[in-house]
Amino acid sequence: MLSEIVNQTKNQSVELMVADLSSLSSVRKLASDFGAKHSSLEVLVNNAGVFKSGRLTTPDGFELMFATNYLGPFLLTRLLIPSLEAASPARIVNVTAPSTTRPNPDDLQGERKFSTLGAFGASKAADLLFTYALARKLAGRGITVNAYHPGLVKTSLNRGAPGAIRALSGLVNLFVGRTPEKASEGLVQLATSNDFAATNGQLVHDGKVISAPFIEDKDLQETLWTKTCALVGLSETL
Repeated sequence: MLSEIVNQTKNQSVELMVADLSSLSSVRKLASDFGAKHSSLEVLVNNAGVFKSGRLTTPDGFELMFATNYLGPFLLTRLLIPSLEAASPARIVNVTAPSTTRPNPDDLQGERKFSTLGAFGASKAADLLFTYALARKLAGRGITVNAYHPGLVKTSLNRGAPGAIRALSGLVNLFVGRTPEKASEGLVQLATSNDFAATNGQLVHDGKVISAPFIEDKDLQETLWTKTCALVGLSETL
């Protein structure tokens, strides 16, 4: 991956840092390693995603999709805020989807009730709720926070899904799925274009702000924020 980027961009100043976003200790190490090498960060793109056919847990005891798709990126973002502030103006982009699956703050790990689609959808909705809450809390500090919906993308995300879901998604992708390269164009635009310099707390797709689930539900946003801060051991105050 590193050599491919260097070859295509002809830019030798490319660095690869690896972490397991489902592991809180690995996320903390990544943030620490980054801080030891760099004093600032202009753009952070959270683009992690897994889809599993059943309920799996991480060594930390969290449901795997919740941990990878939401909790790890939440922790990494929180830990890198000082670096982002140092680069002000800076941007945070959370790659997600307009999921309408409402996360249950009292059963975030799916211990009482679990379904594959429900857990995945809730993790994507949690990314949205995190985006809105963080954008509000960082207002006036030189960091914008937005969510990006890439649409249907031809990836191997569903390789761990049940057979029926894999077959259906494969068929849909065949006809309407975008290549990762095409889907990333809007992401790069949101992360770098002056057109989005003042956009904050929004969901963006194809270069436009679109309707976003739960964007007005500040009670749910704050409840999830409080619960998540407790899970990762961080203060609710930034």
